[in-house]
Amino acid sequence: MAAGTGSFRDGAPILGVEHSASGRFWRSRVSDERLALAIAQAHDLPEVIGRVLAARGVTAGDALQYMAPSLRDLLPDPSILPDMDAAADRLATAAAKGEAITVFGDYDVDGATSSALLVRYFRAVGVAVETYIPDRLIEGYGPNTAALRKLAAQGVRVVVTVDCGTLAFEPLAAAAEAGLDVIVIDHHMAEPELPQARAVVNPNRLDATPGLGQLAAVGVAFLLAVAVNRALRKRGWFSQRQEPSLLQWLDLVALGTVCDMVPITGLNRAFVAQGLKIAAQRNNIGIAALADIAGVRERMGCYHLGFLLGPRVNAGGRIGRSDLGTLLLSTEDPGEAMAIAQELHRLNADRRTIEAGVQDEALRAAATQANMAAIVVAGQGWHPGVVGIVATRVKDAFNRPAVVIGLNGGVGKGSGRSVPGFDLGAAVIAARQAGLLEAGGGHAMAAGLTIAPDRVDAFHAFLEARAESALGADPPRPSLGLDGALAAEGATTGLVTMLERAGPYGQGNREPRFALPSLRVVKADIVGTDHVRVILSGGAGGRLKGIAFRSAGEPVGIALLGAGGRKLHVAGTLRADTWQGRDEVQLQIDDVAPAD
Repeated sequence: MAAGTGSFRDGAPILGVEHSASGRFWRSRVSDERLALAIAQAHDLPEVIGRVLAARGVTAGDALQYMAPSLRDLLPDPSILPDMDAAADRLATAAAKGEAITVFGDYDVDGATSSALLVRYFRAVGVAVETYIPDRLIEGYGPNTAALRKLAAQGVRVVVTVDCGTLAFEPLAAAAEAGLDVIVIDHHMAEPELPQARAVVNPNRLDATPGLGQLAAVGVAFLLAVAVNRALRKRGWFSQRQEPSLLQWLDLVALGTVCDMVPITGLNRAFVAQGLKIAAQRNNIGIAALADIAGVRERMGCYHLGFLLGPRVNAGGRIGRSDLGTLLLSTEDPGEAMAIAQELHRLNADRRTIEAGVQDEALRAAATQANMAAIVVAGQGWHPGVVGIVATRVKDAFNRPAVVIGLNGGVGKGSGRSVPGFDLGAAVIAARQAGLLEAGGGHAMAAGLTIAPDRVDAFHAFLEARAESALGADPPRPSLGLDGALAAEGATTGLVTMLERAGPYGQGNREPRFALPSLRVVKADIVGTDHVRVILSGGAGGRLKGIAFRSAGEPVGIALLGAGGRKLHVAGTLRADTWQGRDEVQLQIDDVAPAD
């Protein structure tokens, strides 16, 4: 079957696969076959590329601009965000007066990149700045009264919270009482009431102009840097100083955006596309050191940021020192960068061990709720640093919104992940307003919360009712979205290069995935601890390397290892394989189904 050929009826499974090895229905992402063909013909593109663009809502007229996203076309005037001008003016005044500024960040990748970006910006313009990253286990998420009062006592005059602060009503009131001017830079869902602060810059304020709500906090922090730079320029700050190029920090914006599960569409897509170009220059010694430790030798893409670098940056905040990510990404000392990268690599290995134990228990508990619209599981002693990752695994396994809660010391710390069609952040905020949670917030696809153990059942009932209302009593059956069918011999390096031009991909803009029909498994073995590596052969003689990560012992891996002479339909994404100078293609396998 040639690339892009075949017409899939609306609702009909691709290659007839209604129940794959992983129990999924193979559905087409393309709803308008004629549009896909029109895009390909209008711009002399392969039909498979037309399908990829059509599946992402691109029109024939927008296709060329879509394949070359630029900040020049998409970056807004930062002043469009409420309070942005007030924030920029206060920070410019602090710079002029030499007032002490502290960036108060979150401990995840979005918080670390946001903090590091602002530190690097202020250093570049000659302004001293310190950071404060709260300890996850002792202080919890976001601003806390004790920390803010301590900063005020140390002489700090301005605090910039990043990736947190929108719902920190009591701590920010205490900060104002202590004489601190707090500027909130955040993206989490807001309530009608805002905290007491000098400025609350958040595209998800209820009074914000629509269109920027998908930004990660690091994207908002970049817009703040643009606004502060403009304010300083107007004050003549750069008459005797060199004005920095803000584009040099887009690698941080890309890393935080990819890792925070926000949609890689619109402005975010331009941020990531341009940020990957900056990352390729390896000028941020922290990112470069982490890439070396993670074994990244090729040009970095979203996969490397999201699955290799991001988990290591997160590891410090999850089970180690919360400030390690920010220190790594903001240091100018190569020795310090390598030492921190090595420590994060070690912590990430420890995190995997901890995560595996919690995941096994959480999946067993979740299995008893498989018929419910939302899953909430809690366990005594579950480490709060891994509940977010485990929530993703539970959500993926059951295709339901999932919240995983670790109970420790009489307090529950939970994290949730959602599915399309259910705004988990709004649900968590509503639960907090209803008195079911001690704290909580987030965005549509992810949220965090603090809960009393005796309120878990009531919270589950609350979430179940909202999820059933939004998704129906029977959530959609698990499915695998595919952009088309592709013969093994059609999986060329040229196609991979063109697919990369249609990226970058991520949350809300999934990487293209194809069905390759009727392949034989020429060779299959296990590599590492649980990855299945294969060589596949097509009917016309084309051969393709493939790998199914973490699949040994799972249905997909079992099917590949036991295929024998039987043919399989194989679904996955195409990746360039440039290891040791090779110029080949590898299929990252997501699913398989019998071809007979």
